[in-house]
Amino acid sequence: MDPIQHFEANKENYLNELLDLLRIPSVSADSKFKGDVRKAAEFVKVKLEAAGATAELVETPGHPIIYAEKIVDPALPTVLVYGHYDVQPADPYELWDSPPFEPVIKNERIYARGACDDKGQMYMHIKAFESLMQTDSLSCNAKFMIEGEEEVGSSHLEDFVKNNKEKLKADVILISDTSIISNDTPSITVGLRGLSYLEVEVTGPNRDLHSGVYGGAVANPINVLCEMINSLQDENGKITIPGFYDKVEELSRDQRDEMAKAPFDLEEYKKDLKIDDVKGEAGFSTIERTGIRPSLDVNGIWGGYIGEGAKTVLPSKAHAKISMRLVPHQVSDEITELFDKHFKAIAPKSVKVKVTPHHGGEPAVISTESPAYQAASKAFEKAWGKTPIPTREGGSIPIVALFQQELELDPILMGFGLDSDAIHSPNESYGLFNFYKGIETICHFYQFFSELER
Repeated sequence: MDPIQHFEANKENYLNELLDLLRIPSVSADSKFKGDVRKAAEFVKVKLEAAGATAELVETPGHPIIYAEKIVDPALPTVLVYGHYDVQPADPYELWDSPPFEPVIKNERIYARGACDDKGQMYMHIKAFESLMQTDSLSCNAKFMIEGEEEVGSSHLEDFVKNNKEKLKADVILISDTSIISNDTPSITVGLRGLSYLEVEVTGPNRDLHSGVYGGAVANPINVLCEMINSLQDENGKITIPGFYDKVEELSRDQRDEMAKAPFDLEEYKKDLKIDDVKGEAGFSTIERTGIRPSLDVNGIWGGYIGEGAKTVLPSKAHAKISMRLVPHQVSDEITELFDKHFKAIAPKSVKVKVTPHHGGEPAVISTESPAYQAASKAFEKAWGKTPIPTREGGSIPIVALFQQELELDPILMGFGLDSDAIHSPNESYGLFNFYKGIETICHFYQFFSELER
């Protein structure tokens, strides 16, 4: 029996194990779920051991990292798999059609928080490894580094990587935390945007005021904050922070034409999102706006009274969370500093402003010429019957740049999600087709990578 046959014979068991993992609410951002995050870590450790690896739970000042390995022969090439077992908060719960941590299968899709990002995609690697082990087909050494803080910035992973370079030594890093163009058009992500994420606080009077007695005479922090945020982009969608674009990589016309070859239907895109039109930086297509151009978005804004009924209050404070997606060669710390300086400079004297950085990450571009990329391409060809298209993705995986810098390796971003999976949103889902096809493709990757590296 080969690994694909073994996987086919056991895929229902593999699916049920994933559903058990999805039932654990491993929300790393919320301290009330701390015990559940650890429970998920222990689950992953046990499953790696059952699959045939030697595994350990590595404690950090935050949530634990699982490290596991199976060294078949030191002379063989080594694959290091990265993934994460933590998930985004499920709020607002009322917008879910079914409870987020009670997975259900509808229309050949798994609905649950973390179904795609990243439990479903991470778990494919454990099951592919198990299928290879059970059929004595593992042709590479395998190492796993599965963390529990990706959704809060991987704040303790950097120390682990820097302190364990020898342990993590490998020939390729394999990551499945990205998407493909469609189930008919496979792709491999070769570019990710970076991130600068921060929170702002605008304070006016020393207490909430009566909006009738003081309205029109004292600055309303919510009004001021909205005006300040509005000024951060001009009418053409350009970000107005001085120096923001100084290091932005400008792609050539030929490079942009190559990107445009990827299948994309703007009308379907709008239909899926139920919007009448798109919006973004003038002079660039939708694909370019999310792949090669930076952006600035308000992720949350609050202040004053938002309860039932009316309360005529002029609030003392207003808050917002803001993220900026970055492109090569922007540096997250530099962008955060530019934002801080500019946002304070544009504040009127009627308010005080506080800027609190949360986390960031660097953009990354990955070569399509490496043996690892060629192995991934061949794996897709065998499993899907089509050559995957290299694409750039709008999201951020901050640790990719860390791996490039500290381990001197280009990760292969071999993701299997779809844009319609609603990651980070209510009703997140992951297709059974993608889960199963991902396991098959990963099995093929090991075969082709070992052949190309020898």
